Amino acid sequence: MKREKKVLVYDVNHNPFKEVVPGDHRSIWTPGQVILVIVVLLISLTCLLPFINIIALSLSSKSAILRSEVTFWPVEFTTATYEMLFNNKDMVNSLFYTIEVTVIYTVFAMILTILMAYPLTKKRLKGRTFFSFLALFTMYFSGGTIPIYLNIKELGLLNTMWALILPGMLSTYNMIIMKSFFATIPESLEEAATIDGANDFQILIRVYLPLSLASIATLTLFYAVGKWNSFQDALYYINDRNLQPLQLKLYYAIKGAQNAIDPSEAAAGSTTAANDAAESIKYATIIFATLPILVVYPFVQRYFVSGVTIGAVKG
Repeated sequence: MKREKKVLVYDVNHNPFKEVVPGDHRSIWTPGQVILVIVVLLISLTCLLPFINIIALSLSSKSAILRSEVTFWPVEFTTATYEMLFNNKDMVNSLFYTIEVTVIYTVFAMILTILMAYPLTKKRLKGRTFFSFLALFTMYFSGGTIPIYLNIKELGLLNTMWALILPGMLSTYNMIIMKSFFATIPESLEEAATIDGANDFQILIRVYLPLSLASIATLTLFYAVGKWNSFQDALYYINDRNLQPLQLKLYYAIKGAQNAIDPSEAAAGSTTAANDAAESIKYATIIFATLPILVVYPFVQRYFVSGVTIGAVKG
């Protein structure tokens, strides 16, 4: 009869603490690992449970919400609020309009960020210190809300889509992140491209950008999420209801205003159903406004991992 050979497993201090038979693939849980799993689970629940609560509130009746009976499961289940949202053309149009503004803003912002970060990494750029100082100056000093409003008014941008796009298009903080990432790319790659006859623009497109996909994806998400969640610029510069982004309508809904959606204007459903949904409409609007970002985020999440591990120079 063949004896099974046992192997000692050592801890970090090289002290044996358990015998393992080869072929036994069962995981060994140490007390530290158990504590770590519990901590991560608690943190995950802290982030997830409020969102589940909002979903439950959006699918519950007004009376159940007023009685504080809703926790993490809908009470007196109803989809009236979502039916009202999707039947309301103003809200649906605002959703697509906000997507349009976010996409245009993000594309222009990334172009400006890249075109400013790349030259500032070059020592041969004359006045590089001065331009870097101008960029940093804007992080600490601002003209204020009133001067910015007057400036936008004089430019004729009030009640236009460009009032939500042009101001704040370049983030100094994101530019510094991109500049720091460009600085980690070996100069030998640029020298090789220069020997092959490439100019600065070709080097940027063919060398720097392909090696910076992780940073570009991360900053793109920063710009997109920032613009998607913003409503103060629309609150200041937009009076036309048709040009109000979704987050501003959500702001009005949370504040109890009827600008986001008027239940009496719902095309379908009775007045009683509309009144019952009035209390939970703000929760449904939150879910309605959050879903696009939740759908996009998983596709760029892997770039965050790449951004952490990138940095080694391969021969």
